[in-house]
Amino acid sequence: MSEERPSGGERAALPAVGSHIRDRRQSLELSVRELARRVGLSASLISQIERGKATPSVATLYAITNELGLSLDELFSEGATAPASTAVGAFADTSAGPTQPGAQTRSNGSAPEEPASRGRVVRPAQRKAIQLLSGVRWERLTPSSDPNIDFLFVDYEPGGASCDPGVLMRHAGREYGYVLSGTLEVTVEFETYRLGPGDSICFDSTSPHRLATVGEEPVHAIWFVVGRSGDTRLS
Repeated sequence: MSEERPSGGERAALPAVGSHIRDRRQSLELSVRELARRVGLSASLISQIERGKATPSVATLYAITNELGLSLDELFSEGATAPASTAVGAFADTSAGPTQPGAQTRSNGSAPEEPASRGRVVRPAQRKAIQLLSGVRWERLTPSSDPNIDFLFVDYEPGGASCDPGVLMRHAGREYGYVLSGTLEVTVEFETYRLGPGDSICFDSTSPHRLATVGEEPVHAIWFVVGRSGDTRLS
């Protein structure tokens, strides 16, 4: 797997992600060099990611979290939030953002909490997000941690991809995707599919695969990954 290097300010780093990775690595008593050897990256890159000085790609983040037995949902945990004003790339807790059109407000201007939606509904401005290298953004659609499924709104910018051209990634679990807008090219093993609005796909994540935007329009999609942390076929 090739290295992803710091983007020179084009993308902000992920200090919260790096902190979670470092804590997990240390709890397993792994050195930076040993983790780097296991995932095929340089020790300096692992160190930069842990210190929030480098932004990983989708493939790199999957490789590290799979090796550490760390779920994506744990990266979205409450300890990994940052104010909405933080530069893109930090975990964004935008619950303090603007209220939705038509929402009622309290006398102090904030939107009242709906008792029936507490712990069930996630408003767009409340999603926690991760901005990754190569033009990929994940927004969590669950209101709290769910260890059994990654339920995400994914945004691929023009030119965005899960990994470098000619490279395929694999990890535990099974994926289900539904494209809302744009054109997404999905390669699974030796087959390549182009998905447009309304198209859906499912495949075993242990099969080598790559996702990439086609054309100048960004891709918006809904994505599920089930069983990523419980699949032992990649052990």
